[in-house]
Amino acid sequence: MIKILDKYIIKTFFGPFFFIFSVLFFILIVNIVWVQMSHFLGKGLTYFEIGKLLFYFGVSVINLVMPLSILLTSIMTFGTFGERYELAAMKAAGISLFRVMKPLFGVSIVMSFILFIFANNVIPSSQKKARNMLFNITQTRLALNFTPEQFIDQIPGFSVRFDEISGENGEHLKGIYIHKKASAYDNQQTIIAKKGLLKAEPLNKNYLKLTLYDGYVHEENLGNKNYQERLKQPDQSMKFDTLSQLFDISEIVNKALEQERITDDPRFKNFVELGEEITKAEKQNTEQFKRLGEELAAQTTPFLYAMDKHKDRFKNPQPQFEFSKLKEKEQLKILTNAHRHIENQKMTLNNRNSEMATIYDDFGHLVMYQHRIIALSLTCVIFFMIGASLGSIIRKGGIGMPVVIAIIIFILFYVMNLTVENLSWDGTLSPYWASWIPNMILTPFAIWLTRSALTDSQLFDIEKYKTFFKPLIRKFVKNKEHARYR
Repeated sequence: MIKILDKYIIKTFFGPFFFIFSVLFFILIVNIVWVQMSHFLGKGLTYFEIGKLLFYFGVSVINLVMPLSILLTSIMTFGTFGERYELAAMKAAGISLFRVMKPLFGVSIVMSFILFIFANNVIPSSQKKARNMLFNITQTRLALNFTPEQFIDQIPGFSVRFDEISGENGEHLKGIYIHKKASAYDNQQTIIAKKGLLKAEPLNKNYLKLTLYDGYVHEENLGNKNYQERLKQPDQSMKFDTLSQLFDISEIVNKALEQERITDDPRFKNFVELGEEITKAEKQNTEQFKRLGEELAAQTTPFLYAMDKHKDRFKNPQPQFEFSKLKEKEQLKILTNAHRHIENQKMTLNNRNSEMATIYDDFGHLVMYQHRIIALSLTCVIFFMIGASLGSIIRKGGIGMPVVIAIIIFILFYVMNLTVENLSWDGTLSPYWASWIPNMILTPFAIWLTRSALTDSQLFDIEKYKTFFKPLIRKFVKNKEHARYR
């Protein structure tokens, strides 16, 4: 009988779980589409390429979808049990609420382990593939990164501007302005054309070919000429009907290929690899902080350093001169030098603070990404305890009150995560504590709710709270006399 009951409870849980999981996954995917819209529109991507890129980005949201789905499903499941009086029937049969929660508690542990495996192996790989795919899009569709009516510097050595960009792959251009970057002592060249056609060279991906129509080439031959010669040098203009211009983009292509091989992003690493990076970073940071401290001490107080090194010579130091007896010009010179020295030290301190902030930020990212692989997995169990307890207390199924409560709890959890994350990355809070504080706050709340549910506490009984506050209300509110007694 117990085994049949366990099957029934698990079946009742997984029915809405898959539906809720799919809906939440779709909602977060839509959010990703909105954020990444600039990478999709006008890029000439096929539906398969867009779907593949969205899938890689969407895999990462499962870290949030899984705990929220468990929270919402557990509230709805136990709320439905209470609404149908199935919990009452189970208790009447001698089955405790703990025994009813037991099979789903085991399911939540299994889901927590699955999420850990997923976050440790699948998500880092999908993040890496998503980044690589974006790099490939940038490489193969370079012209599509141009923005109409703005000067852009994507082509090395040139500043270009297009009034209009059209075509399936953004190859048709109108209102073209091309200026060759050069110093004031080099030859200057500017090309203006009414329209053009931009295509990648099929035989060599390191070059872009721009065919221009109906325009002018303006040149100033200033190279290797002195000032007087440059003043006498006339401008040269040449009109053309068709002109082909090749742009060397090897620098961009090679950079994109190099970024594809990037492996030091913490989002691309699993738990073990992040642990190795943390150990290496701790040693490097210790050496770097020591070096910064020594440099700062030597620059800030060199005379103290000298006094500490030669203590015998400075047992009874005497001032070399009395400032008040100096001439006004000498006093001003000393004060000016002191002010300059203080400003230099302030600038040095600001630079060191920026450098240390970067170190804290990088180290915080490593620790947070590693510990959250475990922390978010354990959140599944905590959310189940909260959801099952609330559902058995509220005793309301469906998508009304349970959805509202689940969203409020998840928003609070998400805000706590963002808050401690920002505090960790700016060095205010240890990243080790920041990774676990949300779970540490929710765990006592989950235990208290579970205890209240097991003891049949009436937490959401409005009449109970009215009775408790009734004496206080009577002191401030007078009872209205019935109309018949007036």
